[in-house]
Amino acid sequence: MSTPVILITGAAGGLGSAIAKRFSQSRWRVTATDVDKAGLHALNALVPLDFSATTDLRSAANCQELIAEVMVATGRLDAVINAAGVWREGPVERFGEEDFDLVMGVNLKAAFYISQAAIPHLRENRGCIVNIASDAGRRAYRGSAAYCASKAALVMLSKTLALELAEHGVRVNTVSPGDIATPMLDYQAERYGKGNPSAYKRALLRDYPQGREARFLRPEEVAELVWYLCQPQAEAITGADLAIDFGLSAGK
Repeated sequence: MSTPVILITGAAGGLGSAIAKRFSQSRWRVTATDVDKAGLHALNALVPLDFSATTDLRSAANCQELIAEVMVATGRLDAVINAAGVWREGPVERFGEEDFDLVMGVNLKAAFYISQAAIPHLRENRGCIVNIASDAGRRAYRGSAAYCASKAALVMLSKTLALELAEHGVRVNTVSPGDIATPMLDYQAERYGKGNPSAYKRALLRDYPQGREARFLRPEEVAELVWYLCQPQAEAITGADLAIDFGLSAGK
């Protein structure tokens, strides 16, 4: 049996790299893409990559080209993990078009176009897609309309894909994490923390039901769930949106 191949978008990020490590440990062949060229080089020093490319995934043509290159390099494709994502915040009244297009482009369009390009190859191997959404796709947050909308739309995209591809044996699921201790969270706190990123992070944790015991997720915890969803024993799971957020999205 041939070794399975995975493509991870946003692979140089904190979560993407954790996913790459988890699949590599299970002897999957890992292919990766990110806009961060230096980050991909750093990842390749930790995880042997069969293929990597810096790609702007907001273009359908770029996504088609990327999938074609993955197929040339590996000959097959068994799983796609859409982990690329960006955060911008601000009230709707003052939210700029450039930021809106960036959030929707990276968080939603990229997953749509990568999935579109990958479908014919995933059908051949009865493969799977896992899209990384967010607790912000399950509940609203003030000042995060674009991000919340992009992640909620990603969940519905995943459910629709699951229905369309079920008869071909291709499974599609969404993982919706809470806040993850990654460089993206650090960037978010630095950019929007009004000079006090630690206070920004503490404010996030105050929403968690654990109270003083609240903490941010580790990337490895999310990667483990993503890995499980790509295994044969998860055959019955498709069209699901799985929360991994300490109960944050359960309500108050």
